[in-house]
Amino acid sequence: MSNADSKQRFLFPDSDVRGEVLRLETSLAPILQAREYPLSVQGLLSEAMAAVVLMASTLKFDGRLTLQAQGPGPVTLMLAEATHEGEIRGLARFDEKTHFEGAQPSMEELLGEGALMAITIRPTHGNQYQGVVPLDAPTLAACLEHYFAQSEQLTTRIWLAAGNGRAAGLLLQRLPDRIADREHNDDAWQNIEALAGTLTMEELLDLPAETVLHRLFHETPPQLPDAQSLHFGCTCSREKVRHTLLSLGTGELQAILDEMGHAEISCDFCGQSEAFDAVDLAQMIRESAQN
Repeated sequence: MSNADSKQRFLFPDSDVRGEVLRLETSLAPILQAREYPLSVQGLLSEAMAAVVLMASTLKFDGRLTLQAQGPGPVTLMLAEATHEGEIRGLARFDEKTHFEGAQPSMEELLGEGALMAITIRPTHGNQYQGVVPLDAPTLAACLEHYFAQSEQLTTRIWLAAGNGRAAGLLLQRLPDRIADREHNDDAWQNIEALAGTLTMEELLDLPAETVLHRLFHETPPQLPDAQSLHFGCTCSREKVRHTLLSLGTGELQAILDEMGHAEISCDFCGQSEAFDAVDLAQMIRESAQN
């Protein structure tokens, strides 16, 4: 596993326990730089980006997994997405009048009491699935552990860390008994979980994944399949923006042409702007009138 952003699966061959470890930096930079996020918002969004990659790694699907949290707090929206190909993108919206100074606010202080998180799986082929998770635990990791226990019936532990423009995550999962019997798997899970619990957040964030795994599990080294690279990827395009404008209808497009003479729309995820001049708008008005 290289120093480039990637996630590494690891398997314990004599038990039904698996894990994933990842670090983000290069792929996280465009997400954090798209807006002037306060440090506390950066931290929460960075953890969400690590979390969505870990969750996507537990699924066997081609498509996109999205975490979307909303609440009455100063952070009104947090959205993180990852695809089976390792593309990630995300954003947060927050009340710019709020002062995020002093000690690091808790997740509840940022998102507000009663905040909810929707977990949406969008396969390339097949039906969309969505589950809603109450954000009623102290940390995002604990909330997601509850989700796996309730929705997937899988015992799962998650560790997340973020800071200095980086994010990292570690996931352990106890799978149904197939390779070994229940007693052996229970013992293996207890031992592996206890070893993972000795990891500090500084180690998770600062050390290469190979070093983390060696420190934790050097007595029973896990198998390491090929790592998957991770990279920032946005789905925006000029054609998609054009379709969005067309969906406004003839009247709204004419109003934009009369009042502004042009339209410029920026992508919330990557900040890229697409400009449409008077000629472009006039053409769209004709197309809209014909439909």
